[in-house]
Amino acid sequence: MTFFQTLNSVFNYLAEGFYRIFSPHDDAYPATGIQPYAGTPYSKRTDDW
Repeated sequence: MTFFQTLNSVFNYLAEGFYRIFSPHDDAYPATGIQPYAGTPYSKRTDDW
């Protein structure tokens, strides 16, 4: 009986790992997209290269 409990716990451990790897992400980051530029452009132009 102890063998089957150990085997079951090992299987559960591996199954949880596979589930975490292959499941959709659950990150709650906000969607940022393109941010508008609100600054002033630099007045002098340098063509050194």
